[in-house]
Amino acid sequence: MLILLPPSEGKSAPRRGKPLDVGSMSFPDLTTPRTEVLDALVALCDTDRPEVAAQILGLGNTQTDALAKNARLRQAPAARADWVYSGVLYDALDVRTLEPAARRRATSWLAVTSALFGLLRPADRIPAYRLAGEVSLPGIGRMSTFWSRHLDGAVRAAAGRGLVVDLRSTMYAAFWRPDSERARRVVTLRVLHEHRPSTVSGGPGERKIVSHFNKATKGRIVRALLQDGGAPAGPARLADHLGSLGWKVEQGPIGRHGTRLDVVVTDL
Repeated sequence: MLILLPPSEGKSAPRRGKPLDVGSMSFPDLTTPRTEVLDALVALCDTDRPEVAAQILGLGNTQTDALAKNARLRQAPAARADWVYSGVLYDALDVRTLEPAARRRATSWLAVTSALFGLLRPADRIPAYRLAGEVSLPGIGRMSTFWSRHLDGAVRAAAGRGLVVDLRSTMYAAFWRPDSERARRVVTLRVLHEHRPSTVSGGPGERKIVSHFNKATKGRIVRALLQDGGAPAGPARLADHLGSLGWKVEQGPIGRHGTRLDVVVTDL
């Protein structure tokens, strides 16, 4: 099974450690495109026109320190990707506190889509960086378009004939799309918060996506799958498996990008 995760905007900058070594990272076929993006990002940020670089990267007036950090990415300390990413999903996943067997599964089951590195394994060592998926880098173009030309082989190799559980946000989903054959073995997951119906009206509850809780719930689901160790072979079996782990899951029809599963929760 392959579980595709988005990166997090929030990152914990390593205080010590060896610097980035692109050539030692997983998915070695991505070394060349990773180097191209890294070179373009460093060149953009190592400039005497910081206002231009900030505009391209979508940074506000209080975020310009990110330019200096990006300019030194080749010299900055690096650490495991699952330690550097520190957003809501990763806090809920909390890889550091998993049991040893679950951490071993994380190494082979998880892959993170990254605007800078394309695709990462949790143990890949990276520095803290600032580059979002919608950015268009000079000489590279829009990140989603660039990586969509490079990631198919890496994803296929990582997934094999197993199920792909795609938990990426819309921005990063464009980095890789399955073809019609692969889509049969892809599950996309959406978390819906269902407000309990009024006791007066007695009608059905209203459902909506709550961004923060959507991310946190996905992190908890990944953690539960890693701890349990079961690797369902298809969308219906995954839906049943998540049900056995305590979630209410509704399966939708197969679409262009896979079968959607809705995880319905009532408590935030």
